[in-house]
Amino acid sequence: MSANLKTTPIDKRFPTTNQANHCWNRYNEWVMCMKKTEGDEDACKPMRQLAISICPDEWTAKWDEERDEGRFAGVKWSG
Repeated sequence: MSANLKTTPIDKRFPTTNQANHCWNRYNEWVMCMKKTEGDEDACKPMRQLAISICPDEWTAKWDEERDEGRFAGVKWSG
């Protein structure tokens, strides 16, 4: 694990202790970045880090797989 690993900052849109919506938003923000930059992983790495810092590993793995298969319910980008 990187010594520079940081978690996502507090987001006032998600004031409750259940962070599922915050996780979903962070993941989709990363997908939107990838879409905008035509897949530039380096440019979107900070956004990916924010998503994986708050989301359970199982969720991001599932969503990555769903995106690869074209059945992700969030932002559409096939890469």
